[in-house]
Amino acid sequence: MGRGESALEAVGRMNNFDMTFYQGKRVFVTGHTGFKGSWLCKMLSRLGAEVTGYSLEPPTQPSLYEIAGIGGDIHSVIGDIRDLNSLKAAFDEARPEIVFHLAAQPIVRDSYRDPAYTYGTNVMGTVNILECVRGSETVKSFLNVTTDKVYRNREWIWGYREDEELDGFDPYSNSKSCSELVTHSYKNSFFADGRVAISTARAGNVIGGGDFANDRIIPDCVRAAQKGEQIIVRNPFSTRPYQHVLEPLYAYMMIAAKQYMDGKYAGYYNVGPDDVDCFETGALVDLFVCKWGDGLSWVNRSDGGPHEANFLKLDCAKLKSTFDWRPRWNLDTAIEKVVEWSKCWLSGGDVRACMDRQIDSFLTGCQP
Repeated sequence: MGRGESALEAVGRMNNFDMTFYQGKRVFVTGHTGFKGSWLCKMLSRLGAEVTGYSLEPPTQPSLYEIAGIGGDIHSVIGDIRDLNSLKAAFDEARPEIVFHLAAQPIVRDSYRDPAYTYGTNVMGTVNILECVRGSETVKSFLNVTTDKVYRNREWIWGYREDEELDGFDPYSNSKSCSELVTHSYKNSFFADGRVAISTARAGNVIGGGDFANDRIIPDCVRAAQKGEQIIVRNPFSTRPYQHVLEPLYAYMMIAAKQYMDGKYAGYYNVGPDDVDCFETGALVDLFVCKWGDGLSWVNRSDGGPHEANFLKLDCAKLKSTFDWRPRWNLDTAIEKVVEWSKCWLSGGDVRACMDRQIDSFLTGCQP
């Protein structure tokens, strides 16, 4: 970073993408009270965007949204993505230029318990937000955030590419496959003239400070550390592409901005780590235990739960070649940042300042 150069100015210089693009842009974020939505709103507001969020109340207690005071940074509307009238009222008032669609029921095991709610939220929620975009005169860029689990998982050792078959197994994964297909249909049926650039982004497993969801390995690790208990690992031999939450969020923002400026960038993109950061769950927990210290340990204990994929990896060559994008933090650094945030929170530290430091560190490529 050069003398007199701000952190955000340095980002533009280093990534061939100027993050100050978002200064003053009107941005609409669905699912803003969730883990990823909270981090995204923090980044956007820090960049000077005018953000409106639409979501249910925070899905967990505690929640990153409340702990970090995200509601004070943006205009928040609490509502159900399945309620088209409520969504449209908030959308029309915001008159957004850019839309990030993150609202979802995101937990595989919860999708087995309540598949109807999962499909209603993940499929009809996508229809509803696209209906809002279809009737808008202001939107120029729309990004639907889905998941690496949209692919028909054949458990093979190489990464899935964007043209592979979409057919998620469980209700969550399948509903996100349907969300992709809905987006494709709307893009072809209503936006073929290019007036709105439409993309989807399929991200791998995301970790970071402030994730309190059930049935996710890193939140389970933090909860066990908080209680001084052993970490219970259901399937230590499952392999996943793990990445820090700031990795896909930066990619989402880059895609949305690039296609806003030039519709040729609209498309379907995998967003994941390099092969070296596709870890078995047991190895991931080993790394967490090492970073946390304090005698923390884990035990392999399957609970006989429903089917979950054992091996899943993404091929991100398209994102790399199109945008000259590369992952910035390896898994070692990502876990280090999770531990840093979690210990800050548990000790009553300044969580917002910790998030700002991590965002600046990530964007500039510098360690604090």
